[in-house]
Amino acid sequence: MPRSLADWLEYIERQHPKAIDLGLERVNEVRGRLGTVLSCPILAVGGTNGKGSTCAMLEAVLRAAGYRTALYMSPHLMRYNERVRTCGEEASDASLCEAFAAVETARAGMPLTYFEFGTLAAFWLFARERPDAAVLEIGLGGRLDAVNALDADCAVVTSIAIDHVEYLGGSRDAIGREKAGIFRSGRPAVVGDPDPPGAIERAAQSVGARLLRLGREFGYAIEGNQWSYWGPQGRRGGLAHPALRGTAQIRNAAAALCALDSLGEQLPVAMQDVRRGLAEVLLPGRFQVLPGRPQVILDVAHNPEAAKSVADNLAASGFAPQTIAVCGMLRDKDIGGVLRAIAPRITRWHLASLGGPRGARADELATHLEAVGGRTPAFRHDSPAAAFAAARGDAERNDKIVVFGSFLTVGEVMSEIERGGTRRHG
Repeated sequence: MPRSLADWLEYIERQHPKAIDLGLERVNEVRGRLGTVLSCPILAVGGTNGKGSTCAMLEAVLRAAGYRTALYMSPHLMRYNERVRTCGEEASDASLCEAFAAVETARAGMPLTYFEFGTLAAFWLFARERPDAAVLEIGLGGRLDAVNALDADCAVVTSIAIDHVEYLGGSRDAIGREKAGIFRSGRPAVVGDPDPPGAIERAAQSVGARLLRLGREFGYAIEGNQWSYWGPQGRRGGLAHPALRGTAQIRNAAAALCALDSLGEQLPVAMQDVRRGLAEVLLPGRFQVLPGRPQVILDVAHNPEAAKSVADNLAASGFAPQTIAVCGMLRDKDIGGVLRAIAPRITRWHLASLGGPRGARADELATHLEAVGGRTPAFRHDSPAAAFAAARGDAERNDKIVVFGSFLTVGEVMSEIERGGTRRHG
């Protein structure tokens, strides 16, 4: 068997002919052989955007309340270990290797995708750690995603937008139907989208889930520098804005609080736990503003809805003489839609090529930018690191640099910053 984590990750990437092959048959069979059981409340969080932030808030509030938590998220930015956390700590290389070895033995040659292999390994680790609560982020869609092999005690769908059409369908109704596949009979199903497609309600009715909808069974109101929440267990007022920046984060926080409300008998949390958790929550790459000048903003936005959120946040973040974009994207994303959503806020572009068969070349991005009417200067680079270095060289002290388009783009720039590979003004 492989020995190091890097060797394992290279190995599991080769164990299925397809990168994505949705379906639960293989996962359920191997999970049965592993004997993996999580005997704690499970919160599953799906959605087009906002699911990572919602997971992070759930973990933060539960930890503030003193619970032992398990958190599974994807993809990662810099280290695979980011995907698997217990009690707020990333899994060690050694524990991940042990988990991969357990899955390798149990699968007995059954082909598993990279995501399926990793999900089963996370389940195995969590079962051994015996947490008080598990927060699991859905990878793609919901109904056929590997995470859905476990029955959620509470399911959350944060938003429904057009993305991954080749797997989920080309309409919000079709995508909503897939995402609602994580709902379970008699259990709460929290929907944080303010205008969900009809398929969500129909799916909840068909399985007998207890639907909790934003604006109906729960909601929020922004009151200056504070906000209030109301839901199944009443109203919580005078809340500070979450530590995660951006206009959508209060909506995500409200969905997280509704999920906790719905499990209040199993996982009670006090008002001070909510306040502390929302104040301390951390999640890199979600409108993350770095200290220093020029201001650097990192956001993994890779679909039009997320890009519009970045544009709105930029508009609300104060004036800058220049707002410089560093953008790298995957070819199978709606590149034109993303660039169209954010282009009005950008005064200069540094376009980066991404590697691998899915990575779009900088020339392709430039073609899309021209098609959507982007008339600002656009420079092309071989990598996000090179694009970011050029952007830093262009930027004056009071400018903004926004890095977006893919987890790969943000992750590479974060690694470059961590290595100290770019000049800072102070």
